[in-house]
Amino acid sequence: MVVKQTVNIDSCKALTRENMATNRAASKRKLEKVEQNGKNNALTAQNGAEESDEEDYLQTISDVDSSDQEGDQSGSDESEGELENIDEDNTEDSSDADSEEGENESDDGEEEDDSDVEEEDENEEENDSEDKSDLEWESDASSEDDAENLLKNVKKVTKTKVKSQDSTLATESNESASEEHLDPSKSINSKDSKDSNVQGTSKDEYESGDTSDEEDIRNTVGNIPMNWYDEYPHLGYDWDGKPIMKPKTGDTLDFFLKRMEDPNFFRTVKDPQTGQDVVLSDRDVELIKRLQSGQIPDAAFDDTAPWVEYFTSDVMKTPLRKFPEHKRSFLPSKSEAAKVSKYVHALKMGWMKTRSELAEEQRKKREKNFYMLWGADDNSVEEMRRIENHLPAPKRHLPGHAESYNPPAEYLLDKEELRQWKKCQETPWKRKIHFVPQKYKSLREVPSYPRYIRERFLRCLDLYMCPRALKMKLMIEPEDLVPKLPSPRDLQPFPTTMSMVYEGHTDMVRCITVDPKGQFMISGSDDLTIKVWEVSTGRCLRTINVGGVVRSVCWCPNQALSIVAVAADRKLLLINPGVGDSLVIAKTDLLLKEEPEDSSVIPERVKAAVQWEQAKDEEWASGIRVVINHFKEIKQVTWHGRGDYFATVMPEGIHRSVVIHQLSKRRSQVPFSRSKGLVQCVLFHPVQPMLFVATQRNIRVYDLLKQEMVKKLSTLSRWVSSMAIHPGGDNLLVGTYDRKMMWFDLDLSTSPYQTLRLHGTAVRGVAYHKRYPLFASGSDDRSVIVSHGMVYNDLLKNPLIVPLKRLQYHEPNNDFGIFDVIFHPTQPWVFSAGSDKTIRLYS
Repeated sequence: MVVKQTVNIDSCKALTRENMATNRAASKRKLEKVEQNGKNNALTAQNGAEESDEEDYLQTISDVDSSDQEGDQSGSDESEGELENIDEDNTEDSSDADSEEGENESDDGEEEDDSDVEEEDENEEENDSEDKSDLEWESDASSEDDAENLLKNVKKVTKTKVKSQDSTLATESNESASEEHLDPSKSINSKDSKDSNVQGTSKDEYESGDTSDEEDIRNTVGNIPMNWYDEYPHLGYDWDGKPIMKPKTGDTLDFFLKRMEDPNFFRTVKDPQTGQDVVLSDRDVELIKRLQSGQIPDAAFDDTAPWVEYFTSDVMKTPLRKFPEHKRSFLPSKSEAAKVSKYVHALKMGWMKTRSELAEEQRKKREKNFYMLWGADDNSVEEMRRIENHLPAPKRHLPGHAESYNPPAEYLLDKEELRQWKKCQETPWKRKIHFVPQKYKSLREVPSYPRYIRERFLRCLDLYMCPRALKMKLMIEPEDLVPKLPSPRDLQPFPTTMSMVYEGHTDMVRCITVDPKGQFMISGSDDLTIKVWEVSTGRCLRTINVGGVVRSVCWCPNQALSIVAVAADRKLLLINPGVGDSLVIAKTDLLLKEEPEDSSVIPERVKAAVQWEQAKDEEWASGIRVVINHFKEIKQVTWHGRGDYFATVMPEGIHRSVVIHQLSKRRSQVPFSRSKGLVQCVLFHPVQPMLFVATQRNIRVYDLLKQEMVKKLSTLSRWVSSMAIHPGGDNLLVGTYDRKMMWFDLDLSTSPYQTLRLHGTAVRGVAYHKRYPLFASGSDDRSVIVSHGMVYNDLLKNPLIVPLKRLQYHEPNNDFGIFDVIFHPTQPWVFSAGSDKTIRLYS
């Protein structure tokens, strides 16, 4: 096997010229320094000395020129001699037969190379296209070390040449500088020789260990991510376009040994451009440490140095300009303000976009755009949108029987309907039909339709101008809209049917009340009487004439007394009905017969509103025990839970609408000094000392001990009719004349917890059951609605309200229905008083 090693003579010559150019550049710099020193000395020297220096300078230039020519000739001879020595060494190591052939070939090559060198010196540009001869040496495959020695000898020759030129640098500096001044073309030739040296030499990129900036410049890939070359054996390309091979990298074991043995391992980094290991200097390490710790990179920088006023430290004696500043230089620019206002308006209107909006548009433009493969792209987006989101125009209504030329008689307008149709001339949208139906005997008698063109035009306008929208249908099950309530069967017992009718009154029955034990019932009517009924049998036990229309009756809740308060016109009557336990009846008469001694002075405003009187003998015989005269008509009377206090309501009494009476002391008081509205009804709290006062639209809650208003409940209605309080005292039921019934949770809010619209007309009476979770309401629609109202002890749980049963048995009478409802105190029964002169019991 024969290994052929080739050395290019041109490469060696280029290397020599490169070294000579380097020496000339150094000589030029020294010559410039000498010239500068000469100029400085010339300022102080005499004219005669200057002339002698110029003559010496010209002589120096001529000497440099001649020495430069001799140096070029001697340099070329030396390089050729060195190459001959290399050839002789290589030929001596080879065999005899091969050495003779090699010597002949080398001698021929040397003669050809000498002629080439001489021709290049004469005209270097014309010989670029001529062939270059090479020196070749052949050796056996076993003498690979000889080839390596040959390359080392070439490098030694180059280094020896550089050293010899460096030793003569001082003597040739002036000559090279003067030569460049006189003949600039030689400097250009030296630069070309340097470029040819870079192209011709195949120097190892990593053997020299050079870490200067020129090493990075050799890789011409530029500022790109070097990970692009991870899959390739090279790192980039040099100036000749040749790939720069990656250096050898050891395995994990080599890395471990290097880390353990190399003292500079911690400061060694890899250069991504060349793949070399670069050892950081102490200054670099210190700089990195300061950057990591957040300090100033330069340790010599003083960040606390005193501030130097560069512009104001030296006060000028005269101004820069002799003219004073104009006034507009101190005022905001109006033109800039107009531009800013214009830009702000453009931003608001969307004509100008911010950088973020522009970046978002660019991002959307860079996204993938899908297009029709076989169709045109011009209107593809709009066309696809039109096809996918197509909304057809609504069709016109089909003609009905009224538009026929021979419509049935019921579709023709009579005189009254025609008058109403013409009355809507200014408001045609209120008409059911926009034309008057006509009847003709035959189709040929039908004239032309005068509104045809207008209707066609309006239809075209609707198709062209009116926007179309797709109405989404709610996919909701009807069961989901209705709250899930328990079955009424699970909420029994409650009244379901009418059990008894109490007849006897000759006029409308306005109010009813039941004694605390539930055995007897009293009703008041417009026939100026009250009747005492036995609940179980329906028998009327007693009828008492009170001399006025009875608006309200209420049985005393104290079971130790047998007293009924009856409001008849302007009188409040305390009546002993005379039913029940005889001992209780006798005790009540004894209590009401004697007037208590009271030394307190009655205020004039109370005396003018209320007067207590003892019943006369005729009234005593009928059961009336005490008469309390009021200055206005009484609408309602209600008792306190203990049975000693009761209150009356006079809506026309203004600030004296509410009067509170005490039975034991027979005195009255007016709690309010001014009117808060038209009072409709009042109620006492069953447990606490609180009073509920209902006006037309609001309900006020007062604390009787503190004598102040605690809450104000908003009913959101026009007129309150009645009110009932839960036995627990935390919930309130309100009925209104605008067909609503509201449940208030006093612990929750001042607004209604739930509004029930169960009746079609005014609600006149509401009531709670004292034992069962039931409440009822009566309305002018002649119906009683019984509902379940469970109030839980857990405050986190809201009341459960479930309508149970509608009971409608009363007869209509002058658009009035039911005036009052009340529950039995112990049984799940409910009573209703109606305008049909009857009282009905539901069980």
